[in-house]
Amino acid sequence: MDEKWEEEAAEGSRISPPLRADARENRRRILGAARRLLAARGIDVPMAAIAREAGVGMATLYRRFPTRQELIAEVFAEQFAQCAALVESALEDPDPWHGLCTAVEGLAAMQAADHGFSAAFVGQLPEGPAVGDKLRQGMEGFARLVHRAKASGRLRADFAFDDLALVLMANGGVVAHVPGGTGAAGAASKRLVGYLLDAFRADAVPRRALPPPVPADIARVAFPPASG
Repeated sequence: MDEKWEEEAAEGSRISPPLRADARENRRRILGAARRLLAARGIDVPMAAIAREAGVGMATLYRRFPTRQELIAEVFAEQFAQCAALVESALEDPDPWHGLCTAVEGLAAMQAADHGFSAAFVGQLPEGPAVGDKLRQGMEGFARLVHRAKASGRLRADFAFDDLALVLMANGGVVAHVPGGTGAAGAASKRLVGYLLDAFRADAVPRRALPPPVPADIARVAFPPASG
């Protein structure tokens, strides 16, 4: 009996690793699909669409990620880690004004490239320690960037930390409404941020050249076609 049990246990141990590998592969595919769809369609993409994109059933998706919140939090944890790294790198810049500009431009570029990230950053933030810790780290770093730039005399004294949210809301609106795909949205975002950074500078700071203008249909922007 004992020998038979040991044989079955040994057989089970040989079978288990492939099952664990399958689970890891499913997890990888689900996260990859979620990243792609959240970037392209925004944070409200249906879970069923993510499962189809990943090539797994709904039962498999919910087995790996029991709630929608857990899945979204894991997807965004990596992106908020990139935000924190971006700000930390900007803090290493010996030029406080250049460091601040680099951080703002980098955050805006991430927002322009990923609709889901844009929605999360501006207000639909998923919960979870991985996201919250990195977001907090990034915001504390950005506050230091603002303090350094003000102390250097190159950032206007009345700039408020909350103005970063205004920048991202304005940038998010541009990204969402510029026709022509991600490339056009990215170009329009760069020009908008160029204007905003120029407005943030103290009077003594030389003006920076703006990125190239982006063609736009003024009539369409002012009078968008009715939906439906």
